[in-house]
Amino acid sequence: MKVLVDECAPTALKLALVALGYDSSTVQEVGWAGKANGELLGLAETNFDVLVTLDTNISYQQNLAVRKISILILRSRSNRLKDLIPYFPAVATSLQLIKPGEICFVGPKP
Repeated sequence: MKVLVDECAPTALKLALVALGYDSSTVQEVGWAGKANGELLGLAETNFDVLVTLDTNISYQQNLAVRKISILILRSRSNRLKDLIPYFPAVATSLQLIKPGEICFVGPKP
């Protein structure tokens, strides 16, 4: 499974996924920093299976019914690493279960 980590997520998340055996890259590494969500998803779905993001609005802004890529949204009270690290194991577990075109949430409901 190829995982793209959005630019709003820390690089530490990508490193944690790589350590668990996931083929992971960041948006910055592939040269797509600054792309709008729709454009990013269009580019990503040709090379990646899942986009991992902290952008909770993406689920309202994008129609995944026409997409092959899945989105895993990590919900946390902040994007600070100390607040995100406790959810890294759940992200890894959710990646094993997510299906193409699906949106999955990890973390508490707002």
